[in-house]
Amino acid sequence: MTKITETLTDLEIAAKADIRPIKDIAEAAGIPEEAVELYGKYKAKIDVSQLPKGTKNGKVVLVTAISPTPAGEGKSTVTVGLADALSRLEEKTMIALREPSLGPVMGMKGGATGGGYSQVLPMEEINLHFNGDIHAITTANNALSAMIDNHLQQGNQLQIDPRRIAWKRVLDLNDRALRNVVVGLGGPAHGVPREDGFDITVASEIMAVFCLASDLVDLKERLSQIVIGYTYGKEAVTVRDLGVEGALTVLLKEAFKPNLVQTIDGTPALIHGGPFANIAHGCNSIMATNTARQLADIVVTEAGFGADLGAEKFMHIKARQGNFSPDAVVIVATVRALKMHGGVPKEELKEENAEAVRAGIPNLEKHIDTIRRFGIEPVVAVNRFTSDTPEEMEEILHWCETNDVAAAVANVWEKGGEGGLDVARHVIKQLNTPNQFAPLYDVKDKVANKIRTIVQEVYGGQDVHFTDQALKQLMTIEQNGWDKLPVCMAKTQYSFTDEPKLLGRPKDFTITVREIIPKLGAGFLVCLTGDIMTMPGLPKQPAALNMDIDKEGNITGLI
Repeated sequence: MTKITETLTDLEIAAKADIRPIKDIAEAAGIPEEAVELYGKYKAKIDVSQLPKGTKNGKVVLVTAISPTPAGEGKSTVTVGLADALSRLEEKTMIALREPSLGPVMGMKGGATGGGYSQVLPMEEINLHFNGDIHAITTANNALSAMIDNHLQQGNQLQIDPRRIAWKRVLDLNDRALRNVVVGLGGPAHGVPREDGFDITVASEIMAVFCLASDLVDLKERLSQIVIGYTYGKEAVTVRDLGVEGALTVLLKEAFKPNLVQTIDGTPALIHGGPFANIAHGCNSIMATNTARQLADIVVTEAGFGADLGAEKFMHIKARQGNFSPDAVVIVATVRALKMHGGVPKEELKEENAEAVRAGIPNLEKHIDTIRRFGIEPVVAVNRFTSDTPEEMEEILHWCETNDVAAAVANVWEKGGEGGLDVARHVIKQLNTPNQFAPLYDVKDKVANKIRTIVQEVYGGQDVHFTDQALKQLMTIEQNGWDKLPVCMAKTQYSFTDEPKLLGRPKDFTITVREIIPKLGAGFLVCLTGDIMTMPGLPKQPAALNMDIDKEGNITGLI
Protein backbone atom coordinates (compact mmCIF):
# COMPACT_ATOMS: atom_id res chain seq x y z
CA MET A 1 0.00 0.00 0.00
CA THR A 2 1.30 3.47 -0.91
CA LYS A 3 0.92 5.63 2.20
CA ILE A 4 -0.25 9.16 1.45
CA THR A 5 0.90 11.66 4.06
CA GLU A 6 -1.06 14.79 3.14
CA THR A 7 -4.71 15.24 4.12
CA LEU A 8 -6.83 13.66 1.39
CA THR A 9 -10.46 12.76 0.89
CA ASP A 10 -11.53 9.12 0.72
CA LEU A 11 -11.92 9.46 -3.04
CA GLU A 12 -8.43 10.94 -3.42
CA ILE A 13 -6.92 8.17 -1.27
CA ALA A 14 -8.64 5.58 -3.46
CA ALA A 15 -7.40 7.29 -6.63
CA LYS A 16 -3.77 7.26 -5.41
CA ALA A 17 -3.81 3.67 -4.14
CA ASP A 18 -1.82 0.92 -5.85
CA ILE A 19 -4.57 -1.28 -7.28
CA ARG A 20 -3.60 -4.68 -8.62
CA PRO A 21 -5.10 -6.44 -11.65
CA ILE A 22 -8.05 -8.47 -10.41
CA LYS A 23 -6.71 -11.65 -11.99
CA ASP A 24 -3.74 -11.40 -9.60
CA ILE A 25 -6.11 -11.02 -6.62
CA ALA A 26 -8.06 -14.04 -7.83
CA GLU A 27 -4.90 -16.13 -8.20
CA ALA A 28 -3.74 -15.23 -4.68
CA ALA A 29 -7.19 -16.19 -3.35
CA GLY A 30 -6.96 -19.62 -4.95
CA ILE A 31 -9.58 -18.94 -7.63
CA PRO A 32 -8.75 -20.85 -10.83
CA GLU A 33 -8.52 -18.87 -14.06
CA GLU A 34 -11.50 -20.65 -15.61
CA ALA A 35 -13.72 -19.36 -12.78
CA VAL A 36 -12.79 -15.69 -13.31
CA GLU A 37 -14.94 -13.59 -15.65
CA LEU A 38 -13.30 -10.20 -16.07
CA TYR A 39 -15.38 -7.00 -15.93
CA GLY A 40 -12.54 -4.69 -16.93
CA LYS A 41 -9.09 -4.76 -15.33
CA TYR A 42 -10.07 -4.45 -11.66
CA LYS A 43 -13.40 -6.25 -11.31
CA ALA A 44 -14.56 -9.77 -12.01
CA LYS A 45 -17.40 -12.17 -11.50
CA ILE A 46 -16.79 -15.64 -10.13
CA ASP A 47 -18.33 -18.68 -11.81
CA VAL A 48 -18.83 -20.74 -8.66
CA SER A 49 -19.37 -23.93 -10.68
CA GLN A 50 -15.69 -23.76 -11.71
CA LEU A 51 -14.32 -23.63 -8.15
CA PRO A 52 -12.71 -26.67 -6.52
CA LYS A 53 -15.29 -28.43 -4.35
CA GLY A 54 -15.06 -28.60 -0.57
CA THR A 55 -11.65 -27.01 -0.18
CA LYS A 56 -12.41 -24.98 2.99
CA ASN A 57 -15.15 -24.20 5.46
CA GLY A 58 -14.10 -20.74 6.63
CA LYS A 59 -15.19 -19.21 9.91
CA VAL A 60 -17.58 -16.24 9.79
CA VAL A 61 -16.93 -12.93 11.57
CA LEU A 62 -20.01 -10.71 11.66
CA VAL A 63 -19.49 -6.95 12.00
CA THR A 64 -22.44 -5.05 13.44
CA ALA A 65 -22.78 -1.78 15.36
CA ILE A 66 -24.56 0.28 17.98
CA SER A 67 -27.68 2.17 16.90
CA PRO A 68 -26.45 4.41 14.08
CA THR A 69 -26.76 8.17 13.99
CA PRO A 70 -26.72 10.67 11.11
CA ALA A 71 -23.07 11.30 12.05
CA GLY A 72 -22.13 7.87 10.65
CA GLU A 73 -20.30 5.07 12.45
CA GLY A 74 -17.99 3.64 9.75
CA LYS A 75 -19.07 0.00 10.02
CA SER A 76 -17.92 -0.82 6.47
CA THR A 77 -14.62 0.93 7.17
CA VAL A 78 -14.06 -1.25 10.23
CA THR A 79 -15.09 -4.37 8.30
CA VAL A 80 -12.46 -3.67 5.63
CA GLY A 81 -9.79 -2.61 8.14
CA LEU A 82 -10.39 -5.70 10.28
CA ALA A 83 -10.05 -8.01 7.27
CA ASP A 84 -6.82 -6.27 6.26
CA ALA A 85 -5.54 -6.63 9.84
CA LEU A 86 -6.33 -10.35 9.86
CA SER A 87 -4.48 -10.69 6.55
CA ARG A 88 -1.48 -8.93 8.10
CA LEU A 89 -1.57 -11.52 10.89
CA GLU A 90 -1.22 -14.15 8.13
CA GLU A 91 -4.79 -15.39 8.36
CA LYS A 92 -6.24 -16.27 4.94
CA THR A 93 -9.12 -13.81 4.90
CA MET A 94 -11.84 -12.66 2.51
CA ILE A 95 -14.51 -10.01 2.83
CA ALA A 96 -18.21 -10.44 1.96
CA LEU A 97 -20.07 -7.12 1.66
CA ARG A 98 -23.31 -5.73 0.29
CA GLU A 99 -23.45 -3.68 -2.91
CA PRO A 100 -24.16 0.04 -2.47
CA SER A 101 -27.61 1.20 -3.55
CA LEU A 102 -27.79 4.37 -5.63
CA GLY A 103 -30.57 5.57 -3.32
CA PRO A 104 -28.28 6.27 -0.34
CA VAL A 105 -25.28 7.05 -2.59
CA MET A 106 -27.16 9.88 -4.30
CA GLY A 107 -29.26 10.69 -1.23
CA MET A 108 -28.31 10.80 2.43
CA LYS A 109 -24.90 9.20 2.84
CA GLY A 110 -22.93 9.16 -0.42
CA GLY A 111 -20.64 6.22 -1.17
CA ALA A 112 -20.56 2.99 0.85
CA THR A 113 -17.20 1.32 0.23
CA GLY A 114 -15.41 2.08 3.49
CA GLY A 115 -13.16 5.07 3.99
CA GLY A 116 -9.62 6.37 4.39
CA TYR A 117 -7.10 3.54 4.07
CA SER A 118 -9.76 0.89 4.66
CA GLN A 119 -11.64 0.90 1.37
CA VAL A 120 -12.65 -1.55 -1.33
CA LEU A 121 -11.57 -0.65 -4.85
CA PRO A 122 -12.37 0.58 -7.46
CA MET A 123 -14.66 2.61 -5.19
CA GLU A 124 -16.23 4.82 -7.88
CA GLU A 125 -17.32 1.86 -9.99
CA ILE A 126 -18.56 -0.12 -6.98
CA ASN A 127 -20.68 2.85 -5.84
CA LEU A 128 -21.96 3.68 -9.33
CA HIS A 129 -23.69 0.78 -11.11
CA PHE A 130 -20.91 -1.72 -10.28
CA ASN A 131 -21.32 -4.83 -12.47
CA GLY A 132 -25.01 -4.21 -13.10
CA ASP A 133 -26.48 -6.59 -10.52
CA ILE A 134 -28.94 -4.11 -9.03
CA HIS A 135 -30.05 -3.09 -12.52
CA ALA A 136 -30.69 -6.77 -13.33
CA ILE A 137 -32.80 -7.09 -10.18
CA THR A 138 -34.70 -3.91 -11.14
CA THR A 139 -35.34 -5.35 -14.60
CA ALA A 140 -36.54 -8.71 -13.28
CA ASN A 141 -38.86 -6.99 -10.80
CA ASN A 142 -40.36 -4.71 -13.43
CA ALA A 143 -40.61 -7.53 -15.97
CA LEU A 144 -42.86 -9.29 -13.45
CA SER A 145 -44.95 -6.10 -13.13
CA ALA A 146 -45.30 -5.99 -16.91
CA MET A 147 -46.38 -9.65 -16.96
CA ILE A 148 -49.02 -8.98 -14.31
CA ASP A 149 -50.52 -6.05 -16.19
CA ASN A 150 -50.38 -7.95 -19.47
CA HIS A 151 -52.26 -10.83 -17.83
CA LEU A 152 -55.02 -8.40 -16.81
CA GLN A 153 -55.07 -6.96 -20.34
CA GLN A 154 -55.26 -10.37 -22.04
CA GLY A 155 -58.38 -11.60 -20.25
CA ASN A 156 -57.25 -12.21 -16.66
CA GLN A 157 -57.56 -15.99 -16.73
CA LEU A 158 -56.34 -16.24 -13.13
CA GLN A 159 -59.06 -13.82 -11.98
CA ILE A 160 -56.53 -11.54 -10.29
CA ASP A 161 -58.25 -8.75 -8.38
CA PRO A 162 -56.56 -5.49 -9.52
CA ARG A 163 -57.36 -4.00 -6.11
CA ARG A 164 -55.36 -6.73 -4.36
CA ILE A 165 -52.16 -6.77 -6.40
CA ALA A 166 -49.33 -6.63 -3.87
CA TRP A 167 -46.41 -6.45 -6.33
CA LYS A 168 -44.89 -3.02 -6.96
CA ARG A 169 -42.49 -1.67 -9.52
CA VAL A 170 -39.02 -0.61 -8.33
CA LEU A 171 -36.28 1.92 -9.01
CA ASP A 172 -32.83 2.10 -7.39
CA LEU A 173 -33.17 5.76 -6.46
CA ASN A 174 -34.94 7.69 -3.72
CA ASP A 175 -38.06 9.15 -5.36
CA ARG A 176 -40.99 9.85 -3.03
CA ALA A 177 -43.18 11.02 -5.94
CA LEU A 178 -43.39 7.41 -7.16
CA ARG A 179 -44.64 5.88 -3.91
CA ASN A 180 -48.21 5.90 -5.20
CA VAL A 181 -49.08 6.00 -8.91
CA VAL A 182 -51.84 4.98 -11.31
CA VAL A 183 -50.99 2.78 -14.30
CA GLY A 184 -52.97 1.72 -17.36
CA LEU A 185 -54.37 5.15 -18.26
CA GLY A 186 -55.06 6.15 -21.85
CA GLY A 187 -57.88 3.82 -22.91
CA PRO A 188 -58.41 0.08 -23.52
CA ALA A 189 -55.29 -0.33 -25.69
CA HIS A 190 -53.03 0.85 -22.89
CA GLY A 191 -53.94 -1.55 -20.12
CA VAL A 192 -56.29 -1.91 -17.17
CA PRO A 193 -56.18 1.18 -14.93
CA ARG A 194 -55.23 0.45 -11.33
CA GLU A 195 -53.36 1.92 -8.41
CA ASP A 196 -49.70 0.93 -8.21
CA GLY A 197 -46.51 2.21 -6.63
CA PHE A 198 -42.74 1.98 -6.57
CA ASP A 199 -40.36 0.63 -3.93
CA ILE A 200 -36.62 1.15 -3.96
CA THR A 201 -34.94 -1.84 -5.64
CA VAL A 202 -33.08 -2.92 -2.52
CA ALA A 203 -36.46 -3.35 -0.76
CA SER A 204 -37.74 -5.64 -3.52
CA GLU A 205 -38.48 -9.25 -2.64
CA ILE A 206 -36.40 -10.23 -5.66
CA MET A 207 -33.38 -8.64 -3.95
CA ALA A 208 -34.07 -10.72 -0.83
CA VAL A 209 -34.56 -13.87 -2.92
CA PHE A 210 -31.33 -13.12 -4.82
CA CYS A 211 -29.41 -12.84 -1.55
CA LEU A 212 -30.89 -15.92 0.14
CA ALA A 213 -30.81 -18.41 -2.75
CA SER A 214 -28.11 -21.08 -2.60
CA ASP A 215 -27.91 -21.83 -6.33
CA LEU A 216 -29.75 -21.22 -9.63
CA VAL A 217 -32.25 -24.03 -8.98
CA ASP A 218 -33.05 -22.58 -5.56
CA LEU A 219 -33.26 -19.08 -7.08
CA LYS A 220 -35.83 -20.21 -9.63
CA GLU A 221 -37.87 -22.08 -7.00
CA ARG A 222 -37.90 -19.08 -4.66
CA LEU A 223 -38.96 -16.75 -7.46
CA SER A 224 -41.85 -19.09 -8.29
CA GLN A 225 -43.16 -18.83 -4.70
CA ILE A 226 -43.47 -15.02 -4.67
CA VAL A 227 -47.05 -13.92 -3.96
CA ILE A 228 -47.97 -11.13 -6.39
CA GLY A 229 -51.55 -10.59 -5.24
CA TYR A 230 -54.91 -12.25 -4.67
CA THR A 231 -57.89 -13.33 -6.75
CA TYR A 232 -61.43 -12.01 -6.42
CA GLY A 233 -61.95 -15.00 -4.14
CA LYS A 234 -58.98 -13.88 -2.00
CA GLU A 235 -56.77 -16.82 -3.04
CA ALA A 236 -53.04 -16.12 -3.32
CA VAL A 237 -51.55 -15.76 -6.82
CA THR A 238 -47.86 -16.61 -7.25
CA VAL A 239 -45.21 -16.19 -9.92
CA ARG A 240 -45.60 -19.92 -10.58
CA ASP A 241 -49.26 -19.31 -11.46
CA LEU A 242 -48.14 -16.76 -14.04
CA GLY A 243 -45.47 -19.15 -15.34
CA VAL A 244 -42.68 -16.59 -15.55
CA GLU A 245 -40.16 -17.85 -12.96
CA GLY A 246 -37.94 -19.16 -15.77
CA ALA A 247 -37.83 -15.80 -17.51
CA LEU A 248 -37.01 -13.98 -14.26
CA THR A 249 -34.19 -16.43 -13.52
CA VAL A 250 -32.79 -15.88 -17.01
CA LEU A 251 -32.63 -12.13 -16.33
CA LEU A 252 -30.72 -12.79 -13.09
CA LYS A 253 -28.37 -15.52 -14.34
CA GLU A 254 -25.21 -13.42 -14.76
CA ALA A 255 -25.93 -11.11 -11.83
CA PHE A 256 -26.17 -14.16 -9.55
CA LYS A 257 -22.40 -14.74 -9.86
CA PRO A 258 -20.50 -13.05 -6.96
CA ASN A 259 -18.37 -9.99 -7.74
CA LEU A 260 -14.65 -9.98 -6.87
CA VAL A 261 -12.78 -6.77 -6.01
CA GLN A 262 -10.01 -5.85 -3.54
CA THR A 263 -9.15 -3.63 -0.61
CA ILE A 264 -6.40 -1.00 -0.67
CA ASP A 265 -4.24 -3.61 1.10
CA GLY A 266 -5.07 -6.25 -1.54
CA THR A 267 -7.42 -8.42 0.54
CA PRO A 268 -9.95 -10.09 -1.79
CA ALA A 269 -13.55 -8.95 -1.34
CA LEU A 270 -16.79 -10.42 -2.67
CA ILE A 271 -19.46 -7.72 -2.97
CA HIS A 272 -22.84 -9.13 -3.92
CA GLY A 273 -26.46 -8.19 -3.21
CA GLY A 274 -27.68 -5.32 -1.11
CA PRO A 275 -31.01 -5.51 0.76
CA PHE A 276 -31.73 -2.67 3.20
CA ALA A 277 -31.56 -3.65 6.88
CA ASN A 278 -34.35 -1.38 8.11
CA ILE A 279 -36.74 -2.78 5.48
CA ALA A 280 -35.35 -6.17 4.39
CA HIS A 281 -32.75 -8.43 6.05
CA GLY A 282 -29.67 -6.28 5.42
CA CYS A 283 -27.04 -8.90 4.53
CA ASN A 284 -24.98 -9.68 1.42
CA SER A 285 -25.78 -12.82 -0.56
CA ILE A 286 -25.47 -16.33 0.83
CA MET A 287 -23.85 -17.20 -2.50
CA ALA A 288 -21.00 -14.75 -1.83
CA THR A 289 -20.60 -15.66 1.85
CA ASN A 290 -20.44 -19.38 1.16
CA THR A 291 -18.09 -18.83 -1.79
CA ALA A 292 -15.76 -16.86 0.50
CA ARG A 293 -16.00 -19.61 3.14
CA GLN A 294 -14.97 -22.08 0.48
CA LEU A 295 -11.86 -20.04 -0.39
CA ALA A 296 -10.69 -18.54 2.92
CA ASP A 297 -10.13 -19.51 6.55
CA ILE A 298 -11.86 -16.38 7.84
CA VAL A 299 -14.73 -14.47 6.20
CA VAL A 300 -15.44 -10.97 7.49
CA THR A 301 -18.97 -9.86 6.67
CA GLU A 302 -21.37 -7.20 7.92
CA ALA A 303 -25.05 -6.70 8.53
CA GLY A 304 -26.71 -3.32 8.10
CA PHE A 305 -27.28 -0.77 10.87
CA GLY A 306 -27.23 -1.87 14.53
CA ALA A 307 -27.37 -5.29 16.16
CA ASP A 308 -31.12 -4.80 16.64
CA LEU A 309 -31.63 -4.85 12.86
CA GLY A 310 -29.01 -6.42 10.57
CA ALA A 311 -27.39 -8.68 13.16
CA GLU A 312 -30.72 -9.99 14.47
CA LYS A 313 -31.79 -10.78 10.91
CA PHE A 314 -28.40 -12.36 10.17
CA MET A 315 -28.94 -14.72 13.12
CA HIS A 316 -32.60 -15.55 12.45
CA ILE A 317 -32.78 -15.43 8.65
CA LYS A 318 -29.42 -15.59 6.84
CA ALA A 319 -27.64 -18.01 9.18
CA ARG A 320 -30.66 -20.34 9.16
CA GLN A 321 -31.03 -20.32 5.39
CA GLY A 322 -27.28 -20.41 4.69
CA ASN A 323 -26.61 -23.31 7.09
CA PHE A 324 -23.85 -21.56 9.01
CA SER A 325 -23.52 -19.54 12.17
CA PRO A 326 -21.31 -16.60 13.18
CA ASP A 327 -18.09 -17.69 14.88
CA ALA A 328 -17.36 -14.18 16.19
CA VAL A 329 -19.21 -10.85 16.33
CA VAL A 330 -17.70 -7.35 16.33
CA ILE A 331 -19.80 -4.40 17.52
CA VAL A 332 -18.63 -1.06 16.13
CA ALA A 333 -19.01 1.88 18.52
CA THR A 334 -17.94 5.48 18.10
CA VAL A 335 -17.38 8.35 20.49
CA ARG A 336 -19.56 10.71 18.51
CA ALA A 337 -22.49 8.28 18.23
CA LEU A 338 -22.43 7.60 21.95
CA LYS A 339 -22.34 11.35 22.59
CA MET A 340 -25.44 11.71 20.43
CA HIS A 341 -27.15 8.87 22.32
CA GLY A 342 -26.08 10.73 25.46
CA GLY A 343 -28.00 13.86 24.42
CA VAL A 344 -25.50 15.91 22.36
CA PRO A 345 -26.89 17.43 19.12
CA LYS A 346 -25.11 16.60 15.86
CA GLU A 347 -23.61 20.08 15.43
CA GLU A 348 -21.79 19.81 18.80
CA LEU A 349 -20.33 16.31 18.38
CA LYS A 350 -16.78 17.55 17.72
CA GLU A 351 -16.62 19.21 21.13
CA GLU A 352 -15.04 17.10 23.86
CA ASN A 353 -17.68 15.67 26.21
CA ALA A 354 -16.65 12.54 28.08
CA GLU A 355 -19.72 12.83 30.30
CA ALA A 356 -22.01 12.53 27.26
CA VAL A 357 -20.07 9.45 26.11
CA ARG A 358 -20.74 7.92 29.53
CA ALA A 359 -24.43 8.82 29.24
CA GLY A 360 -24.66 7.14 25.82
CA ILE A 361 -23.00 3.87 26.80
CA PRO A 362 -26.33 2.17 27.74
CA ASN A 363 -27.02 1.96 23.99
CA LEU A 364 -23.79 -0.01 23.50
CA GLU A 365 -24.62 -2.07 26.58
CA LYS A 366 -27.94 -3.23 25.06
CA HIS A 367 -26.30 -4.30 21.81
CA ILE A 368 -23.72 -6.29 23.77
CA ASP A 369 -26.56 -7.85 25.75
CA THR A 370 -28.33 -8.80 22.51
CA ILE A 371 -25.32 -10.58 21.03
CA ARG A 372 -24.74 -12.40 24.31
CA ARG A 373 -28.36 -13.59 24.24
CA PHE A 374 -27.49 -15.39 20.99
CA GLY A 375 -24.70 -17.23 22.85
CA ILE A 376 -21.77 -15.25 21.45
CA GLU A 377 -19.27 -13.09 23.33
CA PRO A 378 -18.78 -9.93 21.21
CA VAL A 379 -15.70 -7.81 20.59
CA VAL A 380 -16.19 -4.03 20.69
CA ALA A 381 -14.27 -2.02 18.07
CA VAL A 382 -14.08 1.68 18.96
CA ASN A 383 -13.83 3.26 15.52
CA ARG A 384 -11.57 6.28 15.99
CA PHE A 385 -12.38 9.62 14.36
CA THR A 386 -9.93 12.52 14.25
CA SER A 387 -12.11 14.62 16.60
CA ASP A 388 -12.08 11.94 19.33
CA THR A 389 -10.04 12.69 22.45
CA PRO A 390 -8.17 10.11 24.56
CA GLU A 391 -10.45 10.86 27.51
CA GLU A 392 -13.57 10.14 25.46
CA MET A 393 -12.24 6.86 24.07
CA GLU A 394 -11.06 5.84 27.52
CA GLU A 395 -14.65 6.13 28.78
CA ILE A 396 -15.66 3.33 26.41
CA LEU A 397 -12.60 1.15 26.95
CA HIS A 398 -12.80 1.49 30.73
CA TRP A 399 -16.49 0.57 30.76
CA CYS A 400 -15.79 -2.48 28.58
CA GLU A 401 -12.93 -3.61 30.81
CA THR A 402 -15.05 -3.17 33.93
CA ASN A 403 -17.86 -5.21 32.39
CA ASP A 404 -15.59 -7.97 31.02
CA VAL A 405 -16.09 -7.05 27.36
CA ALA A 406 -13.18 -7.43 24.92
CA ALA A 407 -12.55 -4.03 23.29
CA ALA A 408 -9.91 -2.16 21.33
CA VAL A 409 -9.54 1.01 19.30
CA ALA A 410 -9.83 0.60 15.52
CA ASN A 411 -7.76 3.32 13.87
CA VAL A 412 -8.35 1.86 10.43
CA TRP A 413 -9.45 5.01 8.60
CA GLU A 414 -6.04 6.55 9.18
CA LYS A 415 -3.81 3.47 9.24
CA GLY A 416 -5.66 0.75 7.33
CA GLY A 417 -5.04 -2.82 8.47
CA GLU A 418 -2.24 -1.73 10.78
CA GLY A 419 -4.77 0.26 12.80
CA GLY A 420 -6.99 -2.79 13.27
CA LEU A 421 -4.44 -5.25 14.66
CA ASP A 422 -5.62 -5.01 18.27
CA VAL A 423 -9.22 -5.71 17.26
CA ALA A 424 -8.06 -8.56 15.02
CA ARG A 425 -6.19 -10.24 17.88
CA HIS A 426 -9.35 -10.16 20.01
CA VAL A 427 -11.31 -11.63 17.11
CA ILE A 428 -8.82 -14.47 16.61
CA LYS A 429 -9.12 -15.29 20.31
CA GLN A 430 -12.91 -15.48 19.99
CA LEU A 431 -12.63 -17.62 16.85
CA ASN A 432 -10.58 -20.10 18.84
CA THR A 433 -13.15 -20.16 21.66
CA PRO A 434 -16.31 -22.26 21.05
CA ASN A 435 -19.55 -20.30 21.36
CA GLN A 436 -23.08 -21.38 22.20
CA PHE A 437 -24.90 -19.77 19.26
CA ALA A 438 -28.66 -20.35 19.17
CA PRO A 439 -31.59 -18.36 17.69
CA LEU A 440 -33.90 -16.62 20.14
CA TYR A 441 -37.10 -18.16 18.77
CA ASP A 442 -38.27 -21.30 17.04
CA VAL A 443 -39.77 -20.69 13.59
CA LYS A 444 -42.65 -22.95 14.60
CA ASP A 445 -43.71 -20.45 17.27
CA LYS A 446 -46.77 -18.28 16.64
CA VAL A 447 -45.98 -15.16 14.61
CA ALA A 448 -47.03 -12.83 17.42
CA ASN A 449 -44.72 -14.66 19.83
CA LYS A 450 -41.78 -14.40 17.42
CA ILE A 451 -42.31 -10.66 17.08
CA ARG A 452 -42.73 -10.26 20.84
CA THR A 453 -39.48 -12.16 21.44
CA ILE A 454 -37.57 -9.74 19.21
CA VAL A 455 -39.18 -6.69 20.78
CA GLN A 456 -38.47 -7.83 24.33
CA GLU A 457 -35.10 -9.57 24.00
CA VAL A 458 -33.46 -7.59 21.17
CA TYR A 459 -35.02 -4.12 21.53
CA GLY A 460 -35.56 -4.24 25.29
CA GLY A 461 -39.22 -3.25 24.87
CA GLN A 462 -42.23 -4.28 26.91
CA ASP A 463 -44.86 -5.40 24.41
CA VAL A 464 -46.26 -5.31 20.87
CA HIS A 465 -49.44 -3.67 19.58
CA PHE A 466 -50.98 -4.96 16.33
CA THR A 467 -53.19 -2.66 14.27
CA ASP A 468 -56.48 -3.99 12.92
CA GLN A 469 -54.91 -4.29 9.48
CA ALA A 470 -51.98 -6.32 10.88
CA LEU A 471 -54.40 -8.63 12.74
CA LYS A 472 -56.36 -9.27 9.55
CA GLN A 473 -53.15 -10.00 7.66
CA LEU A 474 -52.00 -12.28 10.47
CA MET A 475 -55.24 -14.24 10.15
CA THR A 476 -54.67 -14.64 6.39
CA ILE A 477 -51.09 -15.74 7.00
CA GLU A 478 -52.21 -18.41 9.46
CA GLN A 479 -55.03 -19.61 7.19
CA ASN A 480 -52.54 -20.08 4.34
CA GLY A 481 -50.02 -21.91 6.52
CA TRP A 482 -47.36 -19.22 6.14
CA ASP A 483 -46.92 -18.66 9.87
CA LYS A 484 -43.89 -20.96 10.24
CA LEU A 485 -41.56 -18.45 8.61
CA PRO A 486 -39.09 -16.20 10.47
CA VAL A 487 -40.04 -12.54 10.82
CA CYS A 488 -38.20 -9.61 9.28
CA MET A 489 -38.82 -6.43 11.26
CA ALA A 490 -39.01 -3.20 9.25
CA LYS A 491 -38.08 -0.54 11.80
CA THR A 492 -36.19 2.73 12.12
CA GLN A 493 -32.46 2.20 12.49
CA TYR A 494 -31.96 5.14 14.84
CA SER A 495 -33.78 3.79 17.88
CA PHE A 496 -34.64 0.51 19.60
CA THR A 497 -38.23 1.77 19.42
CA ASP A 498 -40.34 2.63 16.37
CA GLU A 499 -39.77 6.35 17.10
CA PRO A 500 -36.49 7.50 15.44
CA LYS A 501 -35.93 10.37 17.89
CA LEU A 502 -35.92 8.15 21.00
CA LEU A 503 -32.17 7.59 21.23
CA GLY A 504 -30.07 5.92 23.89
CA ARG A 505 -31.67 2.90 25.60
CA PRO A 506 -35.39 3.50 26.08
CA LYS A 507 -37.35 1.13 28.31
CA ASP A 508 -40.98 0.10 28.89
CA PHE A 509 -42.00 0.95 25.32
CA THR A 510 -44.44 -0.75 22.97
CA ILE A 511 -43.76 -1.42 19.28
CA THR A 512 -46.72 -1.03 16.92
CA VAL A 513 -46.86 -3.46 14.00
CA ARG A 514 -49.04 -1.86 11.34
CA GLU A 515 -48.67 -4.41 8.53
CA ILE A 516 -47.42 -7.99 8.11
CA ILE A 517 -46.52 -8.85 4.52
CA PRO A 518 -45.70 -12.43 3.48
CA LYS A 519 -42.58 -12.79 1.36
CA LEU A 520 -42.74 -16.47 0.49
CA GLY A 521 -39.90 -16.36 -2.02
CA ALA A 522 -37.55 -14.76 0.47
CA GLY A 523 -38.90 -17.05 3.18
CA PHE A 524 -39.89 -14.49 5.81
CA LEU A 525 -42.72 -12.24 6.97
CA VAL A 526 -42.05 -8.48 6.81
CA CYS A 527 -43.48 -6.62 9.81
CA LEU A 528 -43.80 -2.89 9.14
CA THR A 529 -43.53 -0.62 12.18
CA GLY A 530 -43.63 3.14 12.67
CA ASP A 531 -43.33 5.32 9.58
CA ILE A 532 -40.85 3.09 7.75
CA MET A 533 -40.95 3.67 3.97
CA THR A 534 -40.15 1.13 1.26
CA MET A 535 -39.43 4.03 -1.12
CA PRO A 536 -37.30 6.64 0.69
CA GLY A 537 -37.26 10.31 -0.24
CA LEU A 538 -34.28 12.56 -0.84
CA PRO A 539 -33.07 14.87 1.95
CA LYS A 540 -33.06 18.66 1.60
CA GLN A 541 -29.39 18.56 0.58
CA PRO A 542 -28.87 15.28 -1.34
CA ALA A 543 -25.34 13.91 -1.59
CA ALA A 544 -25.74 14.19 -5.38
CA LEU A 545 -25.35 17.98 -5.07
CA ASN A 546 -21.69 17.47 -4.07
CA MET A 547 -20.81 15.24 -7.03
CA ASP A 548 -19.06 16.38 -10.19
CA ILE A 549 -16.78 15.15 -12.96
CA ASP A 550 -14.04 16.90 -14.96
CA LYS A 551 -13.13 16.62 -18.63
CA GLU A 552 -10.70 13.78 -17.87
CA GLY A 553 -13.48 11.78 -16.20
CA ASN A 554 -12.22 12.31 -12.64
CA ILE A 555 -15.08 12.18 -10.13
CA THR A 556 -15.30 14.40 -7.06
CA GLY A 557 -17.69 14.51 -4.11
CA LEU A 558 -18.74 10.85 -4.17
CA ILE A 559 -18.06 10.53 -0.43
